[in-house]
Amino acid sequence: MDRFESFQDSAFSPSRSPFTIVPSDIAALPTVPKGIYVGIGGDVTLRGIDGAQDVTYRNLPDASYIAVRASHVRATGTTAANLIAEA
Repeated sequence: MDRFESFQDSAFSPSRSPFTIVPSDIAALPTVPKGIYVGIGGDVTLRGIDGAQDVTYRNLPDASYIAVRASHVRATGTTAANLIAEA
């Protein structure tokens, strides 16, 4: 039973359909996430949904979270691993 099924989804509510991110220099993420969980730390290069250029979040620790709505996570410049989109 889901006691919260009648609640509307929002950017601040918990993820309903997380998925593994496979960084790509070309392909967009299949769904814009609410944020990104970083399992193994490093750098993450991405483009925000309203961004005109890529940015790199550097030196992220293991088990950290990036509060960003990204359209792309790039393979080039991303050294972090086990990335999960919180969608």
